[in-house]
Amino acid sequence: MKSYDWIVVGGGITGAAVSYELTKKGFAVLLLERDTAMQNATRFSYGGLAYWSGTTDLTRQLCQEGIERHRNLSTELDADTEFRELDLLLTIDAGSDAEQVAANYAHFAIPPQLLSAAEAGELEPLLNKSAIAGALTVRHGHISPTATNQAYCQGFLRLGGTIEFAEVTGLIAEGNRISGVKTVRENYACENAVICAGGWSRSLLKAAGISAGVYFTRAEILETPPVDLQLRTFVMPALLKRFELEAESSKIEVDFLWDEPGKELHPPILDAGAIRFNDGSLRIGQLSRTLSDLNAKVDRQTSEKAIRAGIGKVLPDVANLPATWHDCIVAFSADNLPVVGPIGDRPGLQVFSGLSNPLAIVPALAERFANWAAGEKDWAMAYAPLRYELLSPDRFAKK
Repeated sequence: MKSYDWIVVGGGITGAAVSYELTKKGFAVLLLERDTAMQNATRFSYGGLAYWSGTTDLTRQLCQEGIERHRNLSTELDADTEFRELDLLLTIDAGSDAEQVAANYAHFAIPPQLLSAAEAGELEPLLNKSAIAGALTVRHGHISPTATNQAYCQGFLRLGGTIEFAEVTGLIAEGNRISGVKTVRENYACENAVICAGGWSRSLLKAAGISAGVYFTRAEILETPPVDLQLRTFVMPALLKRFELEAESSKIEVDFLWDEPGKELHPPILDAGAIRFNDGSLRIGQLSRTLSDLNAKVDRQTSEKAIRAGIGKVLPDVANLPATWHDCIVAFSADNLPVVGPIGDRPGLQVFSGLSNPLAIVPALAERFANWAAGEKDWAMAYAPLRYELLSPDRFAKK
């Protein structure tokens, strides 16, 4: 078997960033990705960087480091990530208490400013002002997730890294230690393996008898071709139902349902939002479901109709644009914090998944992960026990 210092499983932005940072430290790294054409959560992401949204010392620090990395990433990777900053508009439904909704954001690192419906309409002329009681606004980062992912991969290859496109079927163990990774074509040996497979991480870990508190939603969006319509802001609802969906679906009392086929742990939710990319295309969504089957099928036409109806309330001109329906698997954790670090009782196995705000913090957290892997002291990882406990996969086993 070919042997590597590190094998990274999953080639989305998390796996690409981790591979790049590990290789910068001088490790021999293999990145394994199933699809030659990206079909993962990175590919269908809105591309938003909510660097303003940290609520604890840990998340505030990672968000601040993350946005600074993004501001310089194109230069470092010698490729355009399409980074920009724009106004985020968080709409508040008509009939809601706008002041109370704004109070829910007071503890964020940069609290958004409350606007009246008229003020929000000045910021975003396409907005249906009669559908909202007001809106919150804050500066927001944005990238092309695909371009950023490709930039990381190109940087990784320039440093001497290796990418293989093959489906991972399992882990190789010698006693309790993980010593390699199996794919459909061949096996690879390693000193360390890190699972960066997003929502697919759960099934890979379960197959090895490991529970790490990682779950997944099936997210559905519409993507338009380049259009002339000028959406100036990034529009999202102020009260995101996705967080309630994740909280309800990861409760201890329903955890067993994730391992039973054909289960829906919570009714689907819709957070109607839209963003225009630099090429003129729009991504519109997002409908989210918690289905226990990774390959579950959903009714595309019903979903598309629901997404169009939802966005039509706040952005009527967007609702009828020609668009293609897509879905993908999105990871989350039981406590909204990243699941990053070694599995305590399985030497050689690490996890880097479950990020609820991945694009904003992945560059910083991947760099810190590589620092830790190289034996450097790092406040976010094993050398700072309190903070490490917040990220460790073992925190769920202890509960």
